Amino acid sequence: MLNLFHTIWSMSDFNRQQLASENVLFRFLISPEHRIFRHLLFIVFIGAVLYNSASVISDPIAVFVYFIILFYVNMYVLVPKLLFRNRNIAYCLSVLGIVAVVAVCGYFFNPFNRENGLNIPLFSFLTALLLAASSSIKLFQKGMMDKQVIYELEQSKAYAELEQLKNQINPHFLFNMLNNANVLTKTDPEKASQVLMKLSDLLRYQLYDSARDKVLLTSDIHFLEDFLNLEKVRRDSFDFLVSKEGNLSGVQIPPLLFISFVENAVKHNNDATKASYVNLYFDVRNDELFFKCINSKPVLKSGSNTGGLGLVNVRRRLELLFPAQHTLDIEDGSERYCVTLTIKL
Repeated sequence: MLNLFHTIWSMSDFNRQQLASENVLFRFLISPEHRIFRHLLFIVFIGAVLYNSASVISDPIAVFVYFIILFYVNMYVLVPKLLFRNRNIAYCLSVLGIVAVVAVCGYFFNPFNRENGLNIPLFSFLTALLLAASSSIKLFQKGMMDKQVIYELEQSKAYAELEQLKNQINPHFLFNMLNNANVLTKTDPEKASQVLMKLSDLLRYQLYDSARDKVLLTSDIHFLEDFLNLEKVRRDSFDFLVSKEGNLSGVQIPPLLFISFVENAVKHNNDATKASYVNLYFDVRNDELFFKCINSKPVLKSGSNTGGLGLVNVRRRLELLFPAQHTLDIEDGSERYCVTLTIKL
């Protein structure tokens, strides 16, 4: 069917763009390729602080080793095994136990110079501060990674929905055109040749050009013109108009965005008593794309519901592709059916 929803969302590329838009500091803290630089920066920072505190610390090397071990044990053992598993009480008890052990050990092994006196509260405070800092970094990293996983799942779900919508479409148009061409080869070979040529252009666009994430608006309009020309060949009492205003050159859209509306218009305007028509209007101005599809309605109403599955699917597709960036209005009058779509470019 002409209404193939072949919008390919490259989630990995989109996620990289999302990370690129984040604050540089945030990316430095969570990006795996910066892990070595983060650890080196922390070790250098702790070493610089202790070096500048050599006048009050009797054994800066021992304190440096203690801080490094404490930081990484908390970050890679206590936080993942306790805090991330919702064992909050066990984690708090572990932190209190570490601070208590530090206070007791500091009484017997005073890390400060004797002339400066025993400063166990300060050392315990530094221990608690280091634990809090390492926990905060780990929690922040996990939060950002969870956010990215949720985003990828949402994008995967949206992609699956688009594929599902695509697979719901019945390819009746293609079979009808082939059957018509088969009949015309006997009654009007020249017209049959026209049908096959335009059908070839249609399929080429559908299979190759529309496989991209975005296509030129002018190409999509040409696709619609081929579709309507095929319908005109098939029906003698059918006419159509395609109006283009504004600067359409260079505008890109998701492929096959309008075919559902046009196909619905053609499907439900066939009238044996009078001529039928489909008029399309495209206008690009003020960074907005305006599309209008107007079709005549037959005097004798058919029992089928106007729109059907096609319009339900295209509504959902618009919600996925242009959330809060489009408006869709449908007017169902007694003699005509009008669809108006506005998209922010």
